[in-house]
Amino acid sequence: MKLFGGSKAWLSTCLVLLVAVIAPVQAVWPAPSNITTGQSTLWIKHGVFVTYNGGIVCWSSLSPAPSCMFSSPSTNKKPMVLQLPWTYGFSPPGPKFSSRDIVTGGVSRAMDAILNKNFVPWKLYARNKVQETEAAYNKPKTYITRLEITQTAKDSDSTWKPVAGEVDESYSLSLDTKGTAKIQAVSAVGVLRALESFTQLFFKHSQGSIYTSVAPVAITDAPTYPHRGILMDVARNWYPIENIFRTLDAMSWNKMNRLHLHVTDSQAWPLEIPSMPELAQNGAYAKGLTYSPSDIRSIQTYAIHRGIEVIVEIDTPGHIGIVAESYPDLITAWGAEPWTTYCAEPPCGQFRLNEPKVDKFLDKLMDDLLPRLASYTAYFHTGGDEVNFQEYLLDPTVGTNDSAVIGPLIQKFTDKNHARVRKAGLIPFVWEEIPASYNVSIGEDVVVQSWLGGTAIQDLTAKGHKVIDSNYNYWYLDCGRGAWLTFENGDAFDGNYPFNDWCGPTKSWGLVYSYDPRANLTEEQAKLVLGGEVAAWSEEIDETNLDNILWPRASAAGEVLWSGRTVDGQNRSQIEAGPRLNEFRERMVARGVRAAPITMVFCTQGMDGSTCELPM
Repeated sequence: MKLFGGSKAWLSTCLVLLVAVIAPVQAVWPAPSNITTGQSTLWIKHGVFVTYNGGIVCWSSLSPAPSCMFSSPSTNKKPMVLQLPWTYGFSPPGPKFSSRDIVTGGVSRAMDAILNKNFVPWKLYARNKVQETEAAYNKPKTYITRLEITQTAKDSDSTWKPVAGEVDESYSLSLDTKGTAKIQAVSAVGVLRALESFTQLFFKHSQGSIYTSVAPVAITDAPTYPHRGILMDVARNWYPIENIFRTLDAMSWNKMNRLHLHVTDSQAWPLEIPSMPELAQNGAYAKGLTYSPSDIRSIQTYAIHRGIEVIVEIDTPGHIGIVAESYPDLITAWGAEPWTTYCAEPPCGQFRLNEPKVDKFLDKLMDDLLPRLASYTAYFHTGGDEVNFQEYLLDPTVGTNDSAVIGPLIQKFTDKNHARVRKAGLIPFVWEEIPASYNVSIGEDVVVQSWLGGTAIQDLTAKGHKVIDSNYNYWYLDCGRGAWLTFENGDAFDGNYPFNDWCGPTKSWGLVYSYDPRANLTEEQAKLVLGGEVAAWSEEIDETNLDNILWPRASAAGEVLWSGRTVDGQNRSQIEAGPRLNEFRERMVARGVRAAPITMVFCTQGMDGSTCELPM
């Protein structure tokens, strides 16, 4: 059977047949460009012989990883004993990366997911039918014995810190009925993407063994967008580093490839700068709630081993008030009241726009930070959103809110800051207000992140800007949780009842899934949309609820960005996507991410997405 290719009528018929005949449907997420499956059962266990470009891959699904012994099942040679160079899950230090290490780590994680972190799919079968319809356990078994991985081109240093579109993430994956699996990819990153699809072919049997019932399998696949990301705000609420690692793991399962760390804001400065230790000492919420240079390097290295690039943001010239705790003469309107006059949320505070000391501060900051980041990324985000001109009435170096005065000062500030970024060999990111609201001219290299919705993407691309889409109407995952503000009894209470937040309602998976970043664009404009990011601003998110806010709603965006929003010009249907997303959610939970359910079990048992369809 073939999925996700061919005519719309054929695709619809195929999906109906799959739902009716096979339970559960083999449901790869995000949807591959092309996939064909059969109905033969294969089993898998420890000891699969894995090769990479002909050489033995010594993988382990155990933690810590022992030495391993392998002999090819096709020869009578004496087994070869190899010592694994790292324990499972640990990422060797960068910034030099080995394709073989990347692939070996990916194989180990994939086998761990298949063999140790799988699940019995009772939720996917008809009620009480799991034992009746799963693969027959007592019949003779054919086992998968080989996984042959071939990389057709060499990786370069830029593979690990790519400009958008620079790395070929395409792959092919096949599994025959005799027990041989093959992966072919241009890059090690493509191999990682293939391995994640490979993990989704398997389930745990109610008797404990691991099987697939859809052999033979053939997949060819490649992403639609080169930038598929999540914005994680670690300033408003601080996250222990293991939460960032877990998010990176889940991103890799979803074939997402950019983690945008909004690492400082007016509320807190958790980023340690060795040459300026007072910033974190005075700006963190508490001692120890900081990220050291070693932490940032570990995050970046962990990400690269999963095919993900980390982009760090220090937002300027707004969202920077916390610097006043260490350098009060650089900031205007720090803690100004009423805050609603001067900023989007308290505490207020922006860089003074005509203060020479600000240049010296940023020179020192960026000379310390950017060279350390540049070994692991091609980009640095300079912010630029929500600059409040009212604050410059209080700025002794400006003294006015007149845009005719402030605009040229922001232009000068941006030019200098982007020069610092380029000096470090990085490409600047900005929020869309820089070119769209303040009329600041930016270089052709600059990537603009858009969040304001409406016609913003059309307007930005019409001017030739490269764009990342984070439309808050669809992809702000913090929305709909109620106001984080408090209200005194009386007029404030009555006027704000029932205390909704500014960007509600909740962005359901269906709404996230409905969005097309390239809708209503010309062909030339569409090429300028590099991809998108869902945003998890952290006013009401911390490590206790991060997983179920991100997942599986970010998975919905992940499929839009990997697979595209449409098939043959028609939107992918929630009826088809819902059961696949539900199955993938079960896989994330089995692998240790507490993803939220998308519906009750009744609606997806039997993998019939129409069970809870609203009748017209």
